Amino acid sequence: MDYTYAIIDSSAASKLQLQLYLQEYDDFVCAGVATNASEGLNTILKFTPDMVLINLGEDGMDYFQMVTELNQYMPSLPIIIGYSKTKKYAYNAIKSGFFDYWILPHNEFDVRKTIMRLRKLHPKHNMPSTICLKSYNDYRYLDTKDILYLKSDNNTTDFYMRDGNVVSAFKTLKSFEDSLPQGFIRIHQSYILNSRYVSRINYGKSICTLNHDREEELPFSKTYKDKIDALKELLSKTAVKAIN
Repeated sequence: MDYTYAIIDSSAASKLQLQLYLQEYDDFVCAGVATNASEGLNTILKFTPDMVLINLGEDGMDYFQMVTELNQYMPSLPIIIGYSKTKKYAYNAIKSGFFDYWILPHNEFDVRKTIMRLRKLHPKHNMPSTICLKSYNDYRYLDTKDILYLKSDNNTTDFYMRDGNVVSAFKTLKSFEDSLPQGFIRIHQSYILNSRYVSRINYGKSICTLNHDREEELPFSKTYKDKIDALKELLSKTAVKAIN
C-alpha cells in the first residue's frame, strides 16, 4: 500500500525540489499541496495524508498553531516533517511531536534517511488491495493496481487490465462502484477508471486518456462532470509542474 503525503510550502522552488526527490519512492503518492497554514489545514482535513511536509519559513508559529488545531478534528495526527533554512524552529518542532526536521536546501540523503526510518517505524501492510470476482465456485482475485478501467455492457462488467487481459464478471458496474478503493472514479454510465493511469482530460471531446504501455480513450458524460472536475483539481495539485 502507498503512503500519501501533502506539502505545505510557499516557495515554488523548494516544493518542486522536494517533489522531485520523493518521485524516487514508488510507494509515496502526493495527495495535495498548499502554500500557507490556512490552506494546509484544509488540505490535511480534506485528503487526510499519512505524512505532511511543512516549510516553516518565517511563519513557523502559524504552522505550530495549525498542528494544535488539527488535534480538534483528527483522531490521530499525520506524520509531520518540518524544514527551514535555520534551526530556529527545531525546538518547537520537537515539542510539537514532529517526526523529523530538515535544514534547507533539501538534501537527497536527508530525505532518504527519513523515508527509510518512516518505513521502518510505520510499515504499511504489504498485501495488495484486491477485488474478488465470484462465479459459482470459482473465485478470481484481481490486484486493483493492475486494473486500468471497468466497462459495463448490460449486466456484464469487463475489467481491462494493464497486461492487456480482459476479465469479465456477470454483475453490473454499480455493484463494483462502492467496493473499489479510492482512486477509481465513475465517469460514465458504462465506465469506471483508475485515476492513477490518467494522462489527459479533454473537455472539448469529453475524453479521458489512460496511458500504460498503450493509450486508451474513455468518454465521460455530463452526468459525471463534477467527478471529472474533482479529478482534474487533484491531478493539477499533485503535478510537479503546470503548463499554462
